[in-house]
Amino acid sequence: MGELKRKDYEDLVEPLEEELVRMARWARATGARICIVFEGRDTAGKGGAIRAVSQRLNPRQCRIVALSKPSDTERTQWYFQRYVPHLPAAGEIVLFDRSWYNRAGVEKVMGFATAEQVDSFLAEAPRFERMLVDDGIHLFKYWLTSDQARQEERLRERLEDPLKRWKLSPIDLAAREKYEAYTQARETMLEATHTEHAPWTLVDFNDQKLGRLTLIRNLLDRLPDTHIAIEKLEFPELGHEPFSEQYGVIEPIADYPIG
Repeated sequence: MGELKRKDYEDLVEPLEEELVRMARWARATGARICIVFEGRDTAGKGGAIRAVSQRLNPRQCRIVALSKPSDTERTQWYFQRYVPHLPAAGEIVLFDRSWYNRAGVEKVMGFATAEQVDSFLAEAPRFERMLVDDGIHLFKYWLTSDQARQEERLRERLEDPLKRWKLSPIDLAAREKYEAYTQARETMLEATHTEHAPWTLVDFNDQKLGRLTLIRNLLDRLPDTHIAIEKLEFPELGHEPFSEQYGVIEPIADYPIG
């Protein structure tokens, strides 16, 4: 079966977007805190999945967290400390584009963390997540899977497409030769951190459109009943003809030439 066509995807994602908006309305009304972690190999489709979840939601309520490499000061802190300020408050939805699991993946494989630091992380992560869940945060951890052939195809596309070139970094290219090492690191991480209170969910993203639909459906199905009645708003007549807009100090720029 070939990849899902864009038109078919758009038809299928629309009702899911309505449910996501309902989820956000429920979170706002109840004070629920939702935290979603997106992890996976380079080019797996994390950015597209995050956009699929967030694009219809109020950005003041739904925040995307994509931290850069730690500063000199942050390197001296408790490892989880830099992530804690980004956790959701009441009514918020936070989407982590990579997360504290950097330590078990790229930092381990590329030598940015010592073996002792990685082992410490794998022991502490379940306890850290236990605290989040016990405090009432709805925590979801998704690993987006894709095979090496598909990864190579997408890396080459990024290299050749000037609109996607910004997505490609020297580390991405260096990591190509470490595919098996990343596989071993992932398996070690899953074994240590796939817990009853904070389980991992793996989603096939070889077909990214189908993967987004699968992830969103799974997320919605695992939440409590999110039905909240929509507040009815009246839209009264103005009582007069609309005023035509006028500009006296500065005029709008000319329209873009078409044709």
